[in-house]
Amino acid sequence: MSFTKQTVRDIDLKGKQVLMRVDYNVPIEDGKVASDYRISESIPTILYLLDQGCSIVLMSHLGRPEGITEPKYSLRPTAECLSKLINMPVQFAGDCLGPDTALAARSLAPGQILMIENVRFYAEEEKNDKDFAKKLASYGEIFVNDAFGAAHRAHASTEGVTHFLPSVAGLLLEKEVDTITNVMSNPARPLMAIVGGAKISDKITVLEKFIDIADFIAIGGAMANTFLLAQDIAIGKSLADKDEVSLAKEIIEKAAAKAKKQPFVFYLPQDGVVATDLKSPKSTRIVDWDTQAIADIESYPGQPKHEASLVAENEMILDVGPFSGSFIAGGSQLAQTVVWNGTMGVTETDGPNNDPIGPFAHGTEIIVEALMGQHGHRPFTVVGGGDTVSYVEERGLTKAFNHVSTGGGASLELMEGKALPGVEALLDKTATKSTKPATAKAPAAKPATKTPKSGIIKHKKKSK
Repeated sequence: MSFTKQTVRDIDLKGKQVLMRVDYNVPIEDGKVASDYRISESIPTILYLLDQGCSIVLMSHLGRPEGITEPKYSLRPTAECLSKLINMPVQFAGDCLGPDTALAARSLAPGQILMIENVRFYAEEEKNDKDFAKKLASYGEIFVNDAFGAAHRAHASTEGVTHFLPSVAGLLLEKEVDTITNVMSNPARPLMAIVGGAKISDKITVLEKFIDIADFIAIGGAMANTFLLAQDIAIGKSLADKDEVSLAKEIIEKAAAKAKKQPFVFYLPQDGVVATDLKSPKSTRIVDWDTQAIADIESYPGQPKHEASLVAENEMILDVGPFSGSFIAGGSQLAQTVVWNGTMGVTETDGPNNDPIGPFAHGTEIIVEALMGQHGHRPFTVVGGGDTVSYVEERGLTKAFNHVSTGGGASLELMEGKALPGVEALLDKTATKSTKPATAKAPAAKPATKTPKSGIIKHKKKSK
């Protein structure tokens, strides 16, 4: 399925002043950009516009200032970061409205760039206020939306301005929508989904979507704890939502019904890494509540202790165990396409001696190695979700995957099949208009040659 909206390649931009929405909602530490991935991903569109002799006014949000000016949410550090990345000056306006900003926009010469201050310093932005949008629109002759990460919001700077200017997509927005849409509608099979996160309700729609279209689903993260509760597995004081246990049971039943009809796997962790303290764990251990393979090996020739398969009341499951991580990694080696949304554990906890792999990131790292092809097969992989992308960025691995999405909520909603207001508001392509794809897609779908054994991996407490 091709992108159906007009892009910067479909409209005459020569010498025009362009108002461009970018997503520079990036981490700022000590007044500097800590991760420039979203900024660097916008550069192809910026360079394309400069090649057309355009002047550019950039606008974005950063954080959630709730309609008031907060210096910690200023976009000035992102302007400085962009300037270094493209090796040219980027002017900065200390407000997104006002006579000084309007003058700075009017004074731009072709080939110059101006970034205006955080649009969320005004409450009118998130209210999609018409007058606010009209003032923003006055800074350009053409509107280009390249902010995929904000495309699921109908805000003044994403949807409102389209009522006042001819509006098209940037190259990043096109690439994001094209890649995710094609993976969800026409993936090379087998298709595997690796889903993490905290709450089932946050991802219930995408989970149900994957049960419909995927060949293998693996669950990790805190979300898995609720599924374990649904199977009467003790989880100690692990993060879980007891109110969602019935929902977890419904999902398991739906997956089981599919597995009876066709090859399909819905996998829940069989072991986990537990600790009593999340931030400064003095020790960790592996609890094997299903296979007890690790406990059997470690206790041979004796019998494993009862606690080897039981999460204590004062313990938390903070990562999938090595058995589960390896099972998921192995599944990825049979897949042609993998959609990964959500880490398997609490990857934010720092490791000792500045180790980049924290005590609860080993499960995620096992999967990363497999998806990168370290075991021989490298599936076409789409990485999405805020925590997942952050982990990949911190590890310096954004180029190691086929597509690392710049959108958290936007990518999730697109996977669910929802329309994105920031995309829908753009000009449609004409029936005769066609463009060259912005990026390589997953390989064309072909018959699956081999899939994991079908069935639901359900876990029961063992006794010896």
